[in-house]
Amino acid sequence: MIERIAFGKTGHESSRLIFGAAALGGMRQEKADATIEMVRNAGINHFDVAASYGSAEERLAPFLQDHRDEVFLATKTGDRDGDGARRSIERSLERMQIDQIDLIQFHNLAQDAEWETVMSAGGALEAAIKAKEEGLVRFIGVTGHGTRIAEMHLKSLARYDFASVLLPYNHLMLQDQRYQQEFDELYQLCRDRGVAMQTIKSIARRRWREDDDSPKFSWYEPFRDDDVITRAVHFVLSRDGLFLNTTSDATLLPKLFAAAESFNSGTAADLQAQVAEDSNAGEPLFVRGVSDDVLI
Repeated sequence: MIERIAFGKTGHESSRLIFGAAALGGMRQEKADATIEMVRNAGINHFDVAASYGSAEERLAPFLQDHRDEVFLATKTGDRDGDGARRSIERSLERMQIDQIDLIQFHNLAQDAEWETVMSAGGALEAAIKAKEEGLVRFIGVTGHGTRIAEMHLKSLARYDFASVLLPYNHLMLQDQRYQQEFDELYQLCRDRGVAMQTIKSIARRRWREDDDSPKFSWYEPFRDDDVITRAVHFVLSRDGLFLNTTSDATLLPKLFAAAESFNSGTAADLQAQVAEDSNAGEPLFVRGVSDDVLI
């Protein structure tokens, strides 16, 4: 069984594995329905989607009509100004055919200029707070990619009491010493303040190579070996309080579910060394000052 813990101060006990519903974005409805059923059978009760994930919000709609109260539902807006964010929230409600979103998140808020727009008068934060006051959303969070995102989340939490943050966490990312230090600082702040901490890219191997003609269900090449995936998942879950959002490659979901179910606090005493060895076959997705601007 996949462990459930408090999702910050929201009052919800969420499965530590969160369904990344980007996986539904390019699916036919029948395939999406089967994938959602697989997710439910794994005991996952927290779904994370975004306005920009293709048709993912629409694909969730049939399930949500009968099972809305079974899941904590998060989505994201990429709009930075208040009017745009408001329209995005309303469109998400319409697409999913629901009355309330549990968590609205600012999608990939990693750039200073965009951050200023979001946080300023007339910005997306102001619109999200109003939507919360109106009962359209319950909580507000912030997400992002790249080597600066831990730093940016610290900056965001200094401005507003966000319910959650989301950012990359894997062995390769932590080889950037500054990122590791800022992640650790963010982690401690989130623990102290009851902010839920979601992680992504746990099984990322590297960016796709131009000569690789493999099927591409995520923007990066994932690790596919069962044992490597298990160790990568355990690496995340071995840190108290972290949540792991699943990849958009739905073919890997059964492996992720099995890995999360097999986790226990005593798993693999030499896990760190094993994960470090696995990472020798990979490359960091984000290199400071070189490859940080990924918008999905």
